[in-house]
Amino acid sequence: MKEGKSVKFNHQQQHQNGHLSPSKFAKLLDPEASWDKDQLGDVLHWIRQALGLLFGLLWGAIPLVGGIWFILFLAISSAIIYGYYALILKVDEEEFGGHGALLQEGLFASITLFLLSWILVYSLAHF
Repeated sequence: MKEGKSVKFNHQQQHQNGHLSPSKFAKLLDPEASWDKDQLGDVLHWIRQALGLLFGLLWGAIPLVGGIWFILFLAISSAIIYGYYALILKVDEEEFGGHGALLQEGLFASITLFLLSWILVYSLAHF
C-alpha cells in the first residue's frame, strides 16, 4: 500500500517538475524537441488526415468540381507538411529518409479521405 503511494507521488512530482509535459501538444511547435522517426511520421500522418478531411468538406460545400482542385489539394497539403517539418520543427530531413519520405507520410490515406468527404458533401448538398 505504501509502495503505491510513493509511485503516485513520484509521478506527480515529475509532472510538476516538468519532466512529464502536461500537454504533448507543446512538443508539436517546439523546434528544440527531439523526434524519432515513428513519432514524426505519426504527427505528419494525422496532420495530413485532418487536412484531407477539412479540404474535402470545404471543396464539397463550395461546390468545386474538376481535377484542378484535386491537384490544388495535393499541392496545398504537401506545402503545409513541408512547412511544418522544415520551417516550424526544423528537423534534418536526412535523418528521417529525406523529403520524399516525409512528404509521403499519410499521403494516400489523406487522398482517400479527401475524395470521400468531397464527393459525399458535394452529393448531399447539391443534389
